Amino acid sequence: MNWPYELQIGWRYTRSGRAGRRNGFISFISAVSMAGIALGVAALIIVLSVMNGFQKEVRDRMLSVVAHVEVHAAGEAALPDWRIVAAQARKHPQVIGAAPFVAAQGLVSHGEEMRGTLVRGISPADEASVTALAAKLRDELDRLVPGRWGVVLGAELARSLGVREGDKVALITPGGQSRRPV
Repeated sequence: MNWPYELQIGWRYTRSGRAGRRNGFISFISAVSMAGIALGVAALIIVLSVMNGFQKEVRDRMLSVVAHVEVHAAGEAALPDWRIVAAQARKHPQVIGAAPFVAAQGLVSHGEEMRGTLVRGISPADEASVTALAAKLRDELDRLVPGRWGVVLGAELARSLGVREGDKVALITPGGQSRRPV
């Protein structure tokens, strides 16, 4: 046989115990070592594949809810005119859509249940161009009318509060004031 040097050595020590009983233990050790290495490499490949799939799934789910880029004014001030900033952003060739939002922490309560949450105020007409979730929830977002009281809750939050569609909830934001529409 005209094998490479490495394969000749590997073949010799893998099969060393088969010709006689003199080196049988070396052959057993070699077989166990190869099986251990093969098992370790297989486990590494499987874990990396699962993690890559998990990373892709998390990234896709996160980006379906939140825009890829958010533009804020300096400090914590609101943008003076978001329409001008959105128009400038849309001029960039990689920008697909732009929509305004406000975000704050708050408490949502229903009956005896109360949960902390992140409240996100959006423009329903513009939001579908920014997030895939808003595009999927088009019917629900179309029911949000400016000047009327309406909120869309996530499934887990609604379940933990025991809320069904059409139920009334109380939304409390720290330092926030609200006026009922006339």
